[in-house]
Amino acid sequence: MSAPSPKQFHNQAKNALADQQLRDNFRGAMDYLKEKRKSAFVDADEEKSVRTAAEAIRQRCLSKLPELLEQLEEQCIANGIKVHWAQDAIEANQLIANIANRHHATNIIKGKSMVSEEVELNHEMAKLGIDCLESDMGEYIVQLDGDKPSHIIMPAIHKNIQEVSDTFEENLEDFTPTLDVDELIQTGRRKLRQKFYDADIGLSGVNFAVAETGTLCLVENEGNGRMCTTIPKVHIAITGIEKVVEFLSDIPPLFSALTRSATGQEITTYFNMITSPRKSGELDGPEEVHLVLLDNGRSQAYQDEELRKTLQCIRCGACMNHCPVYTRIGGHAYGTVYPGPIGKIISPHLMGLDDTQDLITASSMCGACAEVCPVNIPISDMLQRLRTEAKNPEQPYHLPLKGQNVASSRLERFLISTFSFAATHPAFYRSGVWFAKTFHFLMPNKLGAWTQCRTSPQLAKKSVSQLLKERKGAGHGEA
Repeated sequence: MSAPSPKQFHNQAKNALADQQLRDNFRGAMDYLKEKRKSAFVDADEEKSVRTAAEAIRQRCLSKLPELLEQLEEQCIANGIKVHWAQDAIEANQLIANIANRHHATNIIKGKSMVSEEVELNHEMAKLGIDCLESDMGEYIVQLDGDKPSHIIMPAIHKNIQEVSDTFEENLEDFTPTLDVDELIQTGRRKLRQKFYDADIGLSGVNFAVAETGTLCLVENEGNGRMCTTIPKVHIAITGIEKVVEFLSDIPPLFSALTRSATGQEITTYFNMITSPRKSGELDGPEEVHLVLLDNGRSQAYQDEELRKTLQCIRCGACMNHCPVYTRIGGHAYGTVYPGPIGKIISPHLMGLDDTQDLITASSMCGACAEVCPVNIPISDMLQRLRTEAKNPEQPYHLPLKGQNVASSRLERFLISTFSFAATHPAFYRSGVWFAKTFHFLMPNKLGAWTQCRTSPQLAKKSVSQLLKERKGAGHGEA
């Protein structure tokens, strides 16, 4: 089976819709997550204030992004953290490979990191003989299956308990099948425990990087992030350049917005703050800490004031949980690292519109995603903008979006210009209406993709103006 691709979105979505087990898994999971979020925001006024505060912080920090990145680098270096800059995925993987080679590393244990998924770190390190093991339980489960995450917060959400048990049975020795969730979790933990001590390098993501103090913040519930960043002698953190915030005091409002939106928790079990390698006299911690700051298309989005709002995202996944498209087809159908509504507006910058043009139209435009976004990203507006870019080559850009104008159609432009001419020339328009009324029976029953799930529109025998004239002639004027 070929790997999912955004270019095959329609076929992948069709297959997902036909998978009743997948539909049932997502229905239960999404309903649960929506209720959890709802219970975390029982006061509408408080919810509004939390989201407004988080949005203001993200916009302020993004407005100063170049300066804050320089400050972050300076402060991290002063703290003893080595900072590396990666323009794209190739450069990021090369930087990490160089660090591994210097330490003669053959295995890396990973905490949860979507950016490492973005650069396909596991795959690229395997080419060099370096084994990467996922320690987040959801990531561990999908790795055992040779699968990919289907959600940015809960990677294995597409699986039910029976399917997880089957995965363990197929891949782990001496495992007794069980449907007890606690036993499944404990099985995974027992298998992973020694791996933390054996690993040459620990790798993690970063939720927030504080420019003021050079602190790397990591949000988690399982403890694997803390193990990855304290037990191995070398810790590598990788993150997108947009994750920087200005002050340490910016963290609590963002943390509250993130956890309540993602899992309905007031606070997560662990909140890690990493500011330096192990100091003299300390009992744990790595001897080296490296920070890899990845661009990979983010600068392109940053150059445009409107599209910059895409970078406000704090990766909570709430938009996915409330999206009527994602909740029915799941994350794999999108064929991208970041699925769902946020993925539709991030992926074009990472991959180009030529690969993702089908994703930006895979939306009901209901606005549910924007209503629950903890940082108020206007996702529907962003989708409208990207749809315009996919068809219009004349939008001004500092850095052009790859694939711009990919969905442009000569036929569509001809039809729109024809309608525009008719709408501004009454005689031509009336002639067209007469022709449509007279020969309405020629309207085909199938109109391409439009009638895949809709009935063909039927033209009325009489126009609205005719009906109004008849109504007036019959003595039914305005009251």
